[in-house]
Amino acid sequence: MTKNSIGIIAGGGQFPKLFAEAAKKAGREVVIVAHQGESWPELESVADRFCWVKLGQLGRIISFFREHGVRETVFLGDITKTKIFKDVWPDLKGLTLWNKIDVRQDDAILRAVAEALEKEGIHVLESTLYLKELLFPKGVLTKKKPSAEQLEDIRFGWQTARAIGALDVGQCVVVRNRTVLAVEAIEGTDAAITRGGTLGKEKTVVVKVKKPKQDFRFDLPAIGGKTIETMSAVKAAVLAVETGQALLFDREAVIDMANRAGIVVVGVEELPDGTLSL
Repeated sequence: MTKNSIGIIAGGGQFPKLFAEAAKKAGREVVIVAHQGESWPELESVADRFCWVKLGQLGRIISFFREHGVRETVFLGDITKTKIFKDVWPDLKGLTLWNKIDVRQDDAILRAVAEALEKEGIHVLESTLYLKELLFPKGVLTKKKPSAEQLEDIRFGWQTARAIGALDVGQCVVVRNRTVLAVEAIEGTDAAITRGGTLGKEKTVVVKVKKPKQDFRFDLPAIGGKTIETMSAVKAAVLAVETGQALLFDREAVIDMANRAGIVVVGVEELPDGTLSL
């Protein structure tokens, strides 16, 4: 047992690995619980303690953390949301919690899990604890800048994205000429971009923002190379992301990909009066 251990509840993608490496540099012992079919197998190589779980095995997570003296943890990485309909294997504690959740949207589920962990003496920390540099920067990141028409679409899309976020539906909308083409729901951002971009083509604007009551402990919006690949495939024009409220992975590679595809990437800040600033 160590007082310096930190738990990672890992989903898919590179975020859990990046965090584990940063935590170890900060002198923490890293205890990772990874989800089968979601998490990268190479996570095991960066963990001091490691185990696999199936989606819904909350009791196993708690037992593993207790065994290794974990009193602080983070939620990192994606879980394929559609799996809640077909690929959940809850243990008794997980099933009991699931039956208590009235609204089974992202935030409601994650908050319920976090509360259950807190009751067990396991404190859930912000996911950006050691990786503040991954937060999305402000301003135009690409060579190409948004046109006046595209700026209008960003403003329009921003209001719509905030509205769906308030309902805990999603964090991304796809628009063209101040018309909503697609709204992100359980299928995820890439699928929403594909649906909307297929309609909007070269005038498609993608807007991704935090939810109004976004909890930095989990489910921050995230952008990476796959986002640009998806936009490029449908010839989408602009990606606007809320500054400091989303994650940007592989920044140099993402900007290079966007420049080669002619896509505008911009970090946008919402000022206290509600106006947007690039």
